[in-house]
Amino acid sequence: MTRTDVIVIGAGLAGLSAARDLVAGGADVVVLEARGRAGGRVEQTRMADGRPIQLGGEVIGESHTSYRQLVAELGLTIVPSFTGIPGESTWLVSEGRALGDEMPWMPAADRAIYDELEQKFAALTATVDPDDPWAHPDAVALDRLSVGDWLRSEGATPAVLRAMELRTLALADPSIERRSLLADLRKEATAGAVGFYDYDAWESAKVLEGSATVALRMAEELGHRIRYGSPVRAVDVTSADGTGTGVVVTLHTGERLHAADVVCALPAGPLRDLRISGVSEAYLAAATRRQHAPAAKLVTVHATSFWEANGQNGTGYFEHTLLGGTWVQTDGALSALVPVDRLGPYLALPTTARQDALLDELVAAYGPEARDTQAVFVRDWFADPYTQGYITAWRPGDLTAVGPLHGTHEPPFWLVGSDQWVCGYMEGAVRTGRGAAAQLLAR
Repeated sequence: MTRTDVIVIGAGLAGLSAARDLVAGGADVVVLEARGRAGGRVEQTRMADGRPIQLGGEVIGESHTSYRQLVAELGLTIVPSFTGIPGESTWLVSEGRALGDEMPWMPAADRAIYDELEQKFAALTATVDPDDPWAHPDAVALDRLSVGDWLRSEGATPAVLRAMELRTLALADPSIERRSLLADLRKEATAGAVGFYDYDAWESAKVLEGSATVALRMAEELGHRIRYGSPVRAVDVTSADGTGTGVVVTLHTGERLHAADVVCALPAGPLRDLRISGVSEAYLAAATRRQHAPAAKLVTVHATSFWEANGQNGTGYFEHTLLGGTWVQTDGALSALVPVDRLGPYLALPTTARQDALLDELVAAYGPEARDTQAVFVRDWFADPYTQGYITAWRPGDLTAVGPLHGTHEPPFWLVGSDQWVCGYMEGAVRTGRGAAAQLLAR
């Protein structure tokens, strides 16, 4: 049986950042990756003209300090993202196509109610400690309440609810009817309680060289320590071999590896597929309660950012389409998501018809030039067996059901990844990966 200090399961941002710090601290590390590549939910390709095209995670916010620190250490460059692009947002709604950043289809009276509710939301957010939301005196009630139910209880009009759903679709989040109010409050508390989700707070920057380059640089540093094509079947915390408490990891091939500690960096879905023994029932129940919002991603690459000539900034909100919305990834490239609530009709289409259907929607939003592409990429993240989703999601009741065990470890079993942070993102992966490595080395 192969022996090492630490086994890291998963070569996404969380696993790679943990492994990198562990190696720097003198640990003998083996990283097991099921795929034939590193990166997990960050993945990229490169156009002939050198543009890196992201098929997974892209953007970061001001509060994403752990990710920013890692980027600096790797010698990469952070630059502004799509939020600073001039022009107006595009709203593809029941009334037709409308341009404007401030929901141009919404009557003024409804907009006043929206603004009032946003202020109430911000005030409520300020009462939630993102590191300990369970300590809130109304934690259970806030968690059981959906965002939609709270909005209605505070006097939201149909137009306000519609606006919130439109913004939700663009993010590929679950509907406001299936999202915990406490989880949303906790999330926004990390960004300073500024109100409802704001692109400037959460998505204002990106890595110039490509977000997946962050993972690829770490993978290069780790080199032979990463074993690709090595899906894991089971993790057993054990002392039965007489060497003291440790961990035995079994691959699908039947090969067994032994280590003093294991860092599990699998997303919520694949984690549930793993057979884990030797950790407490309470910890395992909390870990497997977490979930993802599945999504598919579309990226279209064009010779130019043609939409700018029409006064459009490339940010879109789509109401009755397969796509939830769009944003500009880089010069001439649009990104878009098929959110969880649209996956049913998306999957009902023949596979050969899906790309054309998505392009038709871009044409409706940006004109016939949207079909003039240099490349089109569709990444079905929901169908990836090693991901089974895209972003972190909390249904009403989930956050208090998981409880304070969220984001904790049960050594020698260490659980990291974007799901283990307050609200996901690449920041969550890096923050939890590096945090676990620091705690493990301190032991």
